[in-house]
Amino acid sequence: MTMLIVEDDALHRTFLRSALRHAMPADIDIIEAENGARALKLAEEWDVDAVVLDLQMPELNGVEAARRLWRRRPETRILFWSNYSEEAYVRGISRIVPDKAVYGYILKSAAEDMLQLAIQGVFIGGQCVIDRTVRELQNADSPPQGALTESEREVLRDLCVGLTDKAIANRRRISLRTVQARLQALYGKLGLDRGDSSCEAWGETFNMRTRAISTALTRGLVTPDQLASDDAELERWLSDRLAERDC
Repeated sequence: MTMLIVEDDALHRTFLRSALRHAMPADIDIIEAENGARALKLAEEWDVDAVVLDLQMPELNGVEAARRLWRRRPETRILFWSNYSEEAYVRGISRIVPDKAVYGYILKSAAEDMLQLAIQGVFIGGQCVIDRTVRELQNADSPPQGALTESEREVLRDLCVGLTDKAIANRRRISLRTVQARLQALYGKLGLDRGDSSCEAWGETFNMRTRAISTALTRGLVTPDQLASDDAELERWLSDRLAERDC
């Protein structure tokens, strides 16, 4: 088996290599990439189907790298190794996992023996292994009062990449009225309907759209990596629309 480590920090790559050597059979081959773009090239060259993947890297972040790896080979087993337990990161990965894919998510703060157990579970046992902190976010049976629904998160991401109401309606194949209703629900759950846009002598103090984006970033509901991934996804949608129009 050829295993790929994708991590921009050299010391972390050394640590992961040692963990893999201790947790996996002796006959494995290990290759390394310092960013997501390099990882895609190596995965193609070596026909890799087992990857330990950092989330935040230069050139191409881990979520987008995983999306492209799974697009090439849906059965690729990926263990995400990350500093982040924020909801936005967890949901960002959940959105791109192919059906029946085997993957794991473990925090860099986890003990080395826990990392080795996660490696064995994902790459030998074929089990999904999720850090307890992360699993609490994924396995919530129902969102707590005030939590954003998936449709509200969707419209928030569309706000963050700069789409107008009409563009959101077109992209999501919903009515303009539905978009506006979701925006109002979003503003309410972010607390922007309780005087945050109060009128003064100069008029309204805040623009609700930009205030929503600022609030979401501050609370960790969206992340820079996720925005980069969403922007790339938007570019693909716009390209497809242009191709349809030219047909």
